[in-house]
Amino acid sequence: MGEGVWIEPPFHCDYGSNIILGDKVYFNFNCVILDCAAVTIGSNVCFGPAVQIYTATHPLNAIERRAGLEFAKSIEIADDVWIGGGAIICPGVRIGARSVIGAGSVVTRDVPADVIAAGNPCRALRTLMD
Repeated sequence: MGEGVWIEPPFHCDYGSNIILGDKVYFNFNCVILDCAAVTIGSNVCFGPAVQIYTATHPLNAIERRAGLEFAKSIEIADDVWIGGGAIICPGVRIGARSVIGAGSVVTRDVPADVIAAGNPCRALRTLMD
């Protein structure tokens, strides 16, 4: 964990040992991280309230699910990202530096750097300018 990390309670995670945080990361109230695989979060990243980050997933095949099989895919969030309240980050996703994820978005695939992305499924809406 980097310096200047602030986590508003309540905060919930599976293990905690699979979460890597850069400097000045802020989690607002009611955030959840299912860290069955690595969750790497860069510096200067802000999370709105009730953001959910899920590395855990299950097989599509019902027989495999019934057998109790599950797996996990790591998530990476680069520096200077802002994730709006209520967003859900799905397994295996990478969010590029300086991007903004709109509130309530469901991020099912990678988001490039320097974009505003929103929706369900989340998609890039426009490029950010300095």
